[in-house]
Formats: sequence, structure tokens, C-alpha cells
Amino acid sequence: MAEDTIKKEEAAEEAAGNTGKKEVRKGSAKKDKKADKEKDKVIAELTDNLAKEKNDYLRLMAEFETFRRRSSEEKLNLVSSAAADTIKGLLPVLDDCERAIKMLENSSDEAAKEGTLLIYNKLMEYLKTRGLAVIDAAGKAFDTDYHEAVTQFPAPSEDLKGKVIDVVQTGYTLNGKVIRYAKVVVGA
Repeated sequence: MAEDTIKKEEAAEEAAGNTGKKEVRKGSAKKDKKADKEKDKVIAELTDNLAKEKNDYLRLMAEFETFRRRSSEEKLNLVSSAAADTIKGLLPVLDDCERAIKMLENSSDEAAKEGTLLIYNKLMEYLKTRGLAVIDAAGKAFDTDYHEAVTQFPAPSEDLKGKVIDVVQTGYTLNGKVIRYAKVVVGA
């Protein structure tokens, strides 16, 4: 009988204990849901922060790439403008060589003719490798994009009206861009 009583008491305790565990589980489930909500909130907050930081990083990289591209373009422009300035400085030397060649045409000094022509050709070939080109103006139609009219002269014939009759100063382009307009006389 004592054993029966003990068994009954143990069964009663077990029943009471199970009920208590169920209540604890319900409270724990509420706590789990609350913790899950907090975890989701923290995860969403961290995800937003990560997205913001990634966006800031991408913008910064884009700005840096733009800066790098712009600075390299500026360097190229600086080098090309320095080259253009140097070549512009050499144009009077070319003019002097052309004048000397014209003066020596009537001379009997062949050595002076050959020497001057050699210097002119070497200088001109070098400048051509750098992108310099002569503006061909004589006999062409007057074009304000390449020619600068010094004066107008009555055209000797109708077909020379509006065309270049004489070139006073040779014009040049550097890589397709005019660095000095050809000074010309235009037929009227």
C-alpha cells in the first residue's frame, strides 16, 4: 500500500510537472517570438546599413574613376598644348627657310641652295611626324576655316573670282586643328 501511495504521488507530481512544463513552454514560445522579432529588426537594420555603405562605396569609386580619367585627359592636353606651342614657335623658322629658298633660286651658289633646302626638308619632315601639315591654299576656293584674307585683288579671269590668287604667309594645321591660318590674297 505504501508503494501504491508512492506511485500515485509520483504520478500526480509528473502530471503537475508536465502541466508546469507546458506553461513554461508557452512563455518560452512568446519569448522566442519576441527574440525573433528583435533579431529580424537587427538584421534589417544591419542590412540597411550595409546597403548604405555599399552605395557610398560605389559612389566614391565612381567619383575616383571620374577624377582619374579627368586628370589623365588634362595631362594629355597639357602635353599636346606644350607640343603645339613649341611647333608654333618653329613656324617663323620655316617661313625664314622658305624665304631663303626663294632668294637663292636666282643665285648661282649651289651649295647654299642645297644646304638651305636640306635644313628646310629635315625640319619639315620632323614636324610632319608630329602632326604638322601645310594648308594648301594657292588656286583653291577661299575658305574662312583655313584662310585669312589679307586683301582682295581684281581677278585676272572669271574662274579666279572667290579663289586664292596668292599666298602671303603659309598656314598650318596640327593634327587636323588649324594653328595658323594661311594669309592670302583673294580674287574679287
